[in-house]
Amino acid sequence: MPRRGAATFVDVRYPGDALCATIGRPSRYRGLMTGPAGRSGLWRQPSDGVWLTASSLLFIGIDVGLFLAAGPTTGFLGPYAALTLMVACDLALLFLFRFPNPVAGLLVAAALAMLASDLFAPGLLLPVEKPTLMTVPTITPVVLSQLARLLDRRRLLWIAGLLALLAARPWDPAWNTTPFGLLSTALPVAISLYFEARKQLLRSLRDRAERAEREQHLLAERARAAERRRLAGEMHDVVTHRLSLMVLHAGALGVTSADQQVRSAAENIRREGAHALDELRDLVGVLRDNSTGEPKAPNPPPAGDVADLVAESTAVGIGTELSVRGDPAVVSPTVARTAYRVVQEALTNVRKHAPGSSATVSLHYHPGGLEVCVADTGAVGPPDPALAGSGSGAGLNGLRQRVELVGGTFEAGAAPGGGFRIGAILPAYVPTTEGAAR
Repeated sequence: MPRRGAATFVDVRYPGDALCATIGRPSRYRGLMTGPAGRSGLWRQPSDGVWLTASSLLFIGIDVGLFLAAGPTTGFLGPYAALTLMVACDLALLFLFRFPNPVAGLLVAAALAMLASDLFAPGLLLPVEKPTLMTVPTITPVVLSQLARLLDRRRLLWIAGLLALLAARPWDPAWNTTPFGLLSTALPVAISLYFEARKQLLRSLRDRAERAEREQHLLAERARAAERRRLAGEMHDVVTHRLSLMVLHAGALGVTSADQQVRSAAENIRREGAHALDELRDLVGVLRDNSTGEPKAPNPPPAGDVADLVAESTAVGIGTELSVRGDPAVVSPTVARTAYRVVQEALTNVRKHAPGSSATVSLHYHPGGLEVCVADTGAVGPPDPALAGSGSGAGLNGLRQRVELVGGTFEAGAAPGGGFRIGAILPAYVPTTEGAAR
């Protein structure tokens, strides 16, 4: 609801457009302005005041010139009665946008008075020797052209028809009266109505184009959502099945084998396969469309502890320090697994491409989410060609996609003091069933 005392604008579109009401902002079409705040100005825009003032002064100059050419009036209203009436109509143009109905009424009253003076009291409001045979104010074409934008169609036609009748004098047609009367009344209205109709048509076409663009965007979003559901279904049906078989076979091998090393390796394979299933289940939950209403299993615990990754990196000769601030409980398991993968991939890159360097892992937990940063000091010697070439080259791109999938931001690049830095800013939760529950 608008505030008490605020201006209220009602936007009305004519045939071909939908009815639109806008509260609290100016109308793009015809405006009916009410309320105390609406009475503070005469014009909708400063440029309106400029051209209205210029037009009013121009027609005042024309009327003064006609007065000097025709001479004063001879009636009891004085020698300047005709000039005073014309100047009053010219000055009324300044108030046209604020008071369109009173200005139109003044114009009609002036035309009636001029016609009555010409028929019954020559010299009263028109000089006896008239420079023109027009019996409407000279400002009439400008006023009528703007009333086409300000008044409803029926009222405009009534006013324009009455002024055309008074100006053309069909009861006494003459070549020097009727054509000029129609040109000064009917023609401006017809031209203004044409341009208004064209403007409304262009607005309508623009609205349709914008609506079609929005519909295309919605269709594209729907297609992407359908593709995500299809991808989630395929991952669930194919990859999960194969991983489950791998975990079962590794568990069976660990139970039946008599060799301790084989049992240990089988347990590692089973554990990593179980972690992969957990992450795959979480990724499927992110890809699925929640609007389908499909029940989803609760998300599993995090895939691992970052401290274990730091210990593994230190064990292989990469001095790694871990800095943790805040409470890890503020983020969901989905975000914790994403942070785990960021640190894992970053430390893997350090081992591959920066041998002899040291690394720092920083985790900052806060109510808004988690900030992850992994930085190394730079390679001391050349990397091992076999180790450096063992990757697919898509590790950082994969990390970026993983981080953006949960709504985070990712950056990677050279550190100012040397070395390489990988950072990610993650939200506290992602819009899955798990996140909604939290």
